[in-house]
Amino acid sequence: MTQLKVYHYAKCSTCRNAIKWLKNEGHELELIPINEQPPAKDEVLDLFAKSGQESKKFFNVSGEVYKTLGLKDKLADLNEEERAELLASNGMLIKRPVVTDGTNVTIGFKPEQYEQSWSKGETDQ
Repeated sequence: MTQLKVYHYAKCSTCRNAIKWLKNEGHELELIPINEQPPAKDEVLDLFAKSGQESKKFFNVSGEVYKTLGLKDKLADLNEEERAELLASNGMLIKRPVVTDGTNVTIGFKPEQYEQSWSKGETDQ
């Protein structure tokens, strides 16, 4: 089974639930603390492309950093490069967890989404 890279925040209950779900499915995980080691700009751009989601979906809109920086009104005016740079500069801006096997990407934790993307056998190649 392919190892999954999981960007997470240890104090985040959503991250803990996602990690528990993935472990219960038997996945090998590379856990990366998003606040200490956010993905680099190039990796963020790659995650955007592979996720199939709009880049603004990667932002933790309920987080303190997002609110403090006043991004609600500014985000629409930023292009993808600028959004990627912003996320790479502060991992606490990223909605979490972000899970990838190098091909597929999920953002956040919704069990039904994980069933589709990460159920046993789905990532076996």
